[in-house]
Amino acid sequence: MAEQDPGPGCPAGKQQLPAFSWEVRANDRSYHKQFKKKFAFCLTREKYSGNAIKTAKYNILTFLPLNLYEQFHRMANVYFVFVILLQTIPEISTLPWYTLLFPLGCLLTIRGLRDLIDDIGRHQSDRNINSRPCEILSGKRFRWQQWRHICVGDIVRLRKDSFVPADMLLLCSSEPSSLCYVETAEIDGETNLKFRQALLVTHQELVSEESMAAFDGRVTCEEPNSRMHSFTGTLEWRGESFSLDSERILLRGCRLRNTDLCYGLVLYAGFDSKIMRNCGKIQRKKTKLDRLMDRLVIMIFLGLLLTSLCLAVASGFWAKTFQEDHSYLSALYQHTTPAQQAFFSFWGFTILLSIIIPMSMYITFEFVYLVNSFFINWDLEMYYPVKDIPAQARSTSLNDQLGQIEYIFSDKTGTLTQNVMTFKKCCINGTIYAASGADTAQENKQPLGLGLNWRQQEEKKLDFCKVTLLEAAQQDTDPVLREFLRLLALCHTVMVEEKGGQLVYQAASPDEEALVLAARDLGYVFLARTQDTITISELGVKRTYKVLAMLDFSSDRRRMSVLVRDPQGRIRLYTKGADTVILERLQRRGPSESFTEMALDHFAQETLRTLCLASKEVSEAEYSSWSRRHHQASVRLRDRAPQLHRLYEEMEQDLQLLGATAIEDKLQDGVPETIQLLKLGNIKVWVLTGDKQETAVNIGYACKLLTDDMEILEEREISDILKAYWVSNNNLSSSGEAFCSSNLSPQRPEASRHKKRALIISGDLLDKILQTEEVLKEQGRLRRWLAACRATGSQEQGSLVEKAFVDLATSCQAVICCRVTPKQKALIVQLVKKHKNVTTLAIGDGANDVNMIKTADIGVGISGLEGMQAVQCSDYALAQFCFLQRLLLVHGRWGYLRVCKFLCCFFYKTFAGLMAQVWFAFHSGFTAQPLYEGWFLALYNIFYTAYPVLSVGLLEQDVSAKKSLEFPELYVIGQQDQLFNYRVFGVTFLHGASTSLASFYIALWAFQDHVGSKAVGDYESFAVTVATSALLSVLVEIILDTKFWTVLSFLMVTASLLFFCLFSFLTQSADAFRLAPAVFRFPDASRNALTDPYVLLVVLLSLVVNTIPSLTIQLYHSMAGKATIQQKICLKARRAPEPSVELRAHMPRGSARRRSSYAFSHQEGYAGLITRGQSLRSRAARSTPQLLHPATAPPVRPLPAPSP
Repeated sequence: MAEQDPGPGCPAGKQQLPAFSWEVRANDRSYHKQFKKKFAFCLTREKYSGNAIKTAKYNILTFLPLNLYEQFHRMANVYFVFVILLQTIPEISTLPWYTLLFPLGCLLTIRGLRDLIDDIGRHQSDRNINSRPCEILSGKRFRWQQWRHICVGDIVRLRKDSFVPADMLLLCSSEPSSLCYVETAEIDGETNLKFRQALLVTHQELVSEESMAAFDGRVTCEEPNSRMHSFTGTLEWRGESFSLDSERILLRGCRLRNTDLCYGLVLYAGFDSKIMRNCGKIQRKKTKLDRLMDRLVIMIFLGLLLTSLCLAVASGFWAKTFQEDHSYLSALYQHTTPAQQAFFSFWGFTILLSIIIPMSMYITFEFVYLVNSFFINWDLEMYYPVKDIPAQARSTSLNDQLGQIEYIFSDKTGTLTQNVMTFKKCCINGTIYAASGADTAQENKQPLGLGLNWRQQEEKKLDFCKVTLLEAAQQDTDPVLREFLRLLALCHTVMVEEKGGQLVYQAASPDEEALVLAARDLGYVFLARTQDTITISELGVKRTYKVLAMLDFSSDRRRMSVLVRDPQGRIRLYTKGADTVILERLQRRGPSESFTEMALDHFAQETLRTLCLASKEVSEAEYSSWSRRHHQASVRLRDRAPQLHRLYEEMEQDLQLLGATAIEDKLQDGVPETIQLLKLGNIKVWVLTGDKQETAVNIGYACKLLTDDMEILEEREISDILKAYWVSNNNLSSSGEAFCSSNLSPQRPEASRHKKRALIISGDLLDKILQTEEVLKEQGRLRRWLAACRATGSQEQGSLVEKAFVDLATSCQAVICCRVTPKQKALIVQLVKKHKNVTTLAIGDGANDVNMIKTADIGVGISGLEGMQAVQCSDYALAQFCFLQRLLLVHGRWGYLRVCKFLCCFFYKTFAGLMAQVWFAFHSGFTAQPLYEGWFLALYNIFYTAYPVLSVGLLEQDVSAKKSLEFPELYVIGQQDQLFNYRVFGVTFLHGASTSLASFYIALWAFQDHVGSKAVGDYESFAVTVATSALLSVLVEIILDTKFWTVLSFLMVTASLLFFCLFSFLTQSADAFRLAPAVFRFPDASRNALTDPYVLLVVLLSLVVNTIPSLTIQLYHSMAGKATIQQKICLKARRAPEPSVELRAHMPRGSARRRSSYAFSHQEGYAGLITRGQSLRSRAARSTPQLLHPATAPPVRPLPAPSP
């Protein structure tokens, strides 16, 4: 017999795994401290990280410089600093520099305080985590210390329900065979428990604190990495080597369950641990409008410089011409040449026109964002009274981006589902038993009446089936029903223990627990288990069955069986599994079987998780022959698993169908309806989960993300289509093309574009697709194809493969990614952002979603059962997934609408009011003389026009919240950037310029060679007339553009007019002029001008001329029948409403392609633990010197189950 590789835990002799550079020595801190590594230039730090983590961005020393550095990434702030520097030069200054520095300081302070408050929360979270207590071996005894004090090489003792503080090698535990049960909800979202097992040698030798202190093993393993589900290394101790894999490792973030004590050797600490390697860095998020505004600021600034340059050149020529024509005034210009005049004019115009980008706009911007965030916090429709949790806008600068989301990446467990399994329906011997409201109420009022003292009287009674099922079970007249309930009580891996007179079930999956609880409530109560027996109570009669064999579940078999001998000596096989594997193993097909298949179709339409139950009687002769061959196969060293599977297949034939069960994996309230609305809003939803494929797919159908008429793309189809993409997008050699074409399946992307498609991909396949080297190693049939593609270079090749995958995934209506790590979740989000340039939102509730939430443009945390890690890193926090529809379709769309209208109105009023400075330059000798009074320039953007624009930014609505949800198609406007873009900005600029042009030249025409009845015709009156005309034109335009009027809107417009009158009176009074003539330069200008009927008619004429274009366009649209986008969508929705998606089984159950939503969610291996007795305690456990493996535990130790 050829020599075999030693299995995990077996001595490997001299055989070594490939050399790794990460070496850990137990109980030897000094060894690890001597190693250093470079991290920046010539700086070094310790190679082995400490266990303290730091997720905060700032500290006392770095906050000010780092925050200012981040804030000055906004081009507007750089622009304002440039203007302030110009104002410090007396020769060209128009205002004291400190008057501009103050508002800029306020703006920077507001944003800095917001960032500081967020970072203080991160500091507090870090402090709480780093201060958690743990027991670390110090000397020869364990001492309580904090997590921050853990170092690589330390031995740590963990107790039940405690979190694992670092990635550790399991040395031993208090369980039989040093098993250890952990909950990984914060890593992969699964609440069903997993087992880890220590090496046999450490289990046997490390039995006391003295032996722990003397342990000097050396672990050589791979460098710290982000691969959550893999680990390779060796343990060298006492001259022998032992191979290590992921089954020996406890990862940071896991929680110890149903294990009193365990001991571990720290391998990776702090940021070297796998979960921290999967946590992305905090990224400063900028909205699309922010990035657009940065580009517009640059464009406006360049335009401003160009305009100033042109006016300055004109000023130089004008000065030269003037000096030549008026030589008698040469004394005034003897110290100034035309070139100097042009130079100073350039800077004068630059400062004069700098208010085109007003600082007040950004301060008002922050206020608009803040108030809209409060609207989210105050929305009672997003308040969850069950847990008293309101919606929370944790970020105040992303509201408008909520209205532009195109892709949503959602976790499954705790986000879409409640992770609660409920037995809902069953079909037994041709009869469907289902719940109804009346029956449920009656059942809840009537106790079972079986006198079982372990029943918890306060729990709900029989909320899953009709009273007829309970009556039939109690009558005990139907043998099929009896066998059905007996199978539920016998065929499982659940363990039980009695606590305080109550039976507590502990299951490896919530599915199995739901089935056992259903049998219990119907009188078939699972009481106890030993290594080879199961004891149940059948309608109050205790019966013990001898377990002859357990045929374990696996993802390939999709079923499990138990072979038992009943008290009468008969041997029976009980099997449960997916309908596709059970139905094809039946002895016969009769009316009952056909009806059961119809019932399965009915259950599948309701997206329930189904199992088929079957049994058969086995003769003594058949069992004896099978048992002998089973024993021989179980002790084989080669091909053991295939031999056992063949024997399992042989036994599981000629079954008799008992019925089918239907379990509901409870979704959160409103999840299907929310996903439907989001899809109507052109938002694609992807589910990224660490759960297995079958469970994720079933939830996909339940939440209406998947429908039965969709074409499902899995591993083979994905590979073929990716190759087709490669051929169509790359010029390969002719041989390469021939090869690729010959290996393509009939499934072509082009032929399937008209079909609904869904893509389902696993984390392993995702790694292979995105890491071409691993694909070459793993898939032989792709080897030549990828080799032919290498000509483009590895980096370019990787990018093309990424793009091909993203193109394929985004062409599908739904995408489900299963068994993905936290880092893979973030990678998927990053790839979609990179290759599609779309706005993304990630939503989750656990620590495994943090990286994804940080990477997406918008991160939403669910305040769920898995802690608050996701909420602490999120931009918005919700209590339920269903609130997402209101957050996006109402607040998001309103936020985008308001911000876009705010920007348009602000730019319009700025251009309309201040572009007159440019026109005035043509009539003032290009001298950069201001047209307006200085106070008008200072107050124009603060008091005169700010309030109506502010009301638009706070209160504007095009349709109500109810209509926004009724017509989700309106959301498309934000996705397409229709309300604010370069075109809209250009139209706004032209509109504002034309308004200023009309206001200026109408006033100039009216004042030219004319003196009014009150001798009005001076420069001051002209300036007041132009200012009044522009101001009133802006207010009327804002009034016409406002669609949603409130009392506050009227007050805002009224306040603007009142402030204009008030400040005009105060700043232009004769008393003020006498007090400070250099500051108040327009005495009584407004009173003299605006009391002249001629001037009032000029203002009215300007107002009419400026308003006519807007009214004409609106009239033309209404007469030509051109409706707005909103009106078109609403009309379309009224005429042809979108049909609701119904889940129908389009494929017959008998077909090879039918969908099977079978209910199994635990991993393989639990049956082996039971039959070997490794999970069961003997009554006389061995004693140890320090009781590291206590002997006082109950005789039957339960298998893992989620702790409440």
